Amino acid sequence: MKTHDPSIPLIWRVAQKLKRIQIKVFKRSSRAGSLVLLLTTKGRKSGLDRVTPLQYEEQDGIIYVASARGKESDWFRNIQVDPHVKVEIKGKRLECIAEPITDPERIADFLEIRIQNHPLLVRFIMTFGGLPLKYNRSDLSRYAAERAMVIFHPTAKKGE
Repeated sequence: MKTHDPSIPLIWRVAQKLKRIQIKVFKRSSRAGSLVLLLTTKGRKSGLDRVTPLQYEEQDGIIYVASARGKESDWFRNIQVDPHVKVEIKGKRLECIAEPITDPERIADFLEIRIQNHPLLVRFIMTFGGLPLKYNRSDLSRYAAERAMVIFHPTAKKGE
C-alpha cells in the first residue's frame, strides 16, 4: 500500500513522513542516540526489514522501550512474531532478543523511571495520551494497561 493512497488516514501518512525524517536526523546527528534508538524488525507479513525510531531507557546494558500504541504498534506485533531484532544506539549496532511485556505493573514501574529521567517530555506525552496531570499509582497502572513495552537483551556475537 502506498502512503499517498487517499484511503489511508491523513494522520497515518503524516506519521510515516515524520518517521522517515526522524531516521534521517538520527543518522546525521551525533546526539540523537541519547534519547532515540533505531529498531530494525522483520515485517511479520512481508519479511522485509522495518526501521522504527523509538525513545528508550538503558539500565545496566539492558534497553527498555514503551509502545505508546500498545500491542497494536506494528513494530511490537513484528517482535511477537520474530523477537530477533537489531538496535542502533549511540553509534553502536546490536543484535538483540526482544522480550515483549504487557503486565501493567511492570510497565507502570518503567513509566515512573521515564518520568523521573525526563519529567517534562514524558509527562507531556503521557498527558496527551490521557494520563491526568495530577495522577497517582492507580492512574498510572490504568494508563499502563493500554500500553506495552519491550526489553531488548543484547546477544553476544561470536568471538566476543
